[in-house]
Parts: sequence; structure tokens; C-alpha cells
Amino acid sequence: MKTIIYIIQKEFKQIFRNKGMLPIIFVLPLLQLVILSNAATFEVKNIKFGYIDNDHTSTSRALIEKFNASTYFDVLTDFPSEKLASAAMLKGEVDVVVAVPHYFERDLQKEKHTNLGVTINAIDGAAAGVENVYVTQIVQRFNQHLKVDLIQISDKQIQPISIETIPLFWYNETLNYKTFMVPGILVLLVTMITLFLSGMNIVREKEIGTLEQINVTPIKKSQFIIGKLFPFWVIGMGLLTVGLILARLIFNVPMLGSLPLMYFYTSIYILVVLGIGLFISNFTDTQQQAMFIAWFFIVIFILMSGLFTPIESMPKWAQILTEFNPIKYFVEVMRMVMLKGSGFMDILPQLLKTLVYAIVMNGLAVWSYKKTT
Repeated sequence: MKTIIYIIQKEFKQIFRNKGMLPIIFVLPLLQLVILSNAATFEVKNIKFGYIDNDHTSTSRALIEKFNASTYFDVLTDFPSEKLASAAMLKGEVDVVVAVPHYFERDLQKEKHTNLGVTINAIDGAAAGVENVYVTQIVQRFNQHLKVDLIQISDKQIQPISIETIPLFWYNETLNYKTFMVPGILVLLVTMITLFLSGMNIVREKEIGTLEQINVTPIKKSQFIIGKLFPFWVIGMGLLTVGLILARLIFNVPMLGSLPLMYFYTSIYILVVLGIGLFISNFTDTQQQAMFIAWFFIVIFILMSGLFTPIESMPKWAQILTEFNPIKYFVEVMRMVMLKGSGFMDILPQLLKTLVYAIVMNGLAVWSYKKTT
């Protein structure tokens, strides 16, 4: 036990002696949490909106005013022709163009229907889909009010039947996207820091030649690995603590569940990451190699974790692969405990899979580490 303590003391001294690494470990992750949580959003705002009003009636102006009143659209200009509107979209000056046809008001009053042209810049398919939803909602609301107005001015004393929906939003009442993203970004930072540090630390010993000196000492392999990885386990838990404090103070993210349960799961999850880092370091000779290999796997894990895109939207083969993704389970647990208040039995499936993952990865890492004497 004393040997492990001495190794741990040596690792902490080595970490804090490197003044260049301290900001990377403790400062940059916190800045990334603040910046990424504000930047990583699927909300589409400030949509550059243009229109072609071929009717020039009170009804067409009322429709355009609906877009002008929306917080999502910036109504820029009235294009005199479709040719000029297309040229503006080609230059990127406008994102959405609505074309009001001739006799728009007359057709609504007489024929009870008309067509409305909507052109959307769909280079970014995801943003175009959201913009289409916004346009459709505004047109539908305008159409409902218009029906009421037409019935009231007609001779028929028939009142329209109105069905009102009252939505109830659970777990995120204000629909604040930061509430959804902050737990995921926190998972990302804890994973990246602990994986990179653990992977490069042992490789650094190889580069400077001290690993060979340690290998010829009577230190046991288990003592060396525990002493090497324990400091990064502590750093990972510390990052989680500071991240949770910032999430509460800056983003006001609710924490409905048990904090001890969250720390308990994180303590097991970090063992998975440390095992992966050690496994990578056993097959690399330089820090650059370790960094590239770790980055290769971390990008795949992040993109297939459900952090940014729903797993349900992925192809079936990709959904199967996500079952082997430890980040997926950490993201699910963080969101379940923080936002839903889930208990131990709720996260038990993710906990068991993560525990198995930790045993397998650390077993492979210890097995692949060769201590020469």
C-alpha cells in the first residue's frame, strides 16, 4: 500500500510541476463548458427572410406582418421579382423567400384556397427542416385567424369549432436547449480530459526513458497501474464537481436526482476511460501516436452517443454499435438523474453495462501491459 501511495504522490507532483498542463486540465475544460453549452444548439434564429408580394392587399400584408412579428425571422426586403430573389439566395443574402401569388386575397374569399410559394436554402438540411416548420406554423396560425375573420364577415351565422391544445412540458418546462446540452457537454469534457491524460502519461514515461527504469524495480504491475491512473480518476471527479457547480450557477440546470448516485456512476465510468487510455498507451511509443488514436475513438464515441443527434434516428446497424459506446450510457445517466430525478433502479441497466465495460477494458489494459525485469 505504501508503494502505491508513493507512486500517487509522485504523479501528483509531476502533474502540478508541469505549469503548461495545469491550464489545459483545469481552465480550458471549464471555458469549453461555458462556450460549447451556448454554441451547441439546434435552435435556428435570425433567419434572413425575404418575400415577393404579387398581390399587394391587406391580406398579403397581414401575412408578411406575421413573419415580421416572429422572433425567428429577420424580414429584410421585398423583392420585385423571383429572379432577384433567387439571385439574393444564391449570394447567401436571404435564407427563406415567400412568394405571395396574384389574386391571393380574392382566391381566399371566393375559392377558399390558394397556393403560397416558399423557397428555402437547404444547403444545411437540418436548418432547412427547422425553418420549414417555422414557416408552416406561422402560415397555419394565419390561416386559422383568417377563417374566423371570413366567417364573421359572411352572412352565415356559423361559429367555427375551435380545438385548443394545452401542452405540458415535463423535465424542461421552458424548452431551454442548454438544459438538455449542459449535462452532455459535461460528459464530453470529463471523458476527453481523463482519456487524453491517462493515454499520454504512460507514453511520456516511455519517451523520456523512465518507464524502463520503473520496470526493473520490484514494483508490482498492479501497484504501478493503480498509482499511475488514480490521480486522473481524482481529476475526473474534480472536473465533474466544478462542472456541476457551473451548470447550476451559470445555466441554472435543474438537479432533481441524487448527487451521490451521480458520483457513484461517474466513479465507475472514469475507470472505463482510464482503462481505454492505458490500453492505447500500451500499443503506442509516442504521445503523438496516443493522441491521434485516442482522438479517433473519441470522435466516433461522441458522434454515436446521442449527445448531438438522437440514437433513434440512426440506421439500425449504428444503433447496434452504440450498445458498445460507454459515452452513450454516461450521457443517458446524467440527463436521467439531473433532469428526471431518476433513482438507482432506473439507471441500473446502464450501470451494469458500464461496470462490465470497466472490468473488460481494465482487464485488457493490465493484460497488455508488459513489465520487463
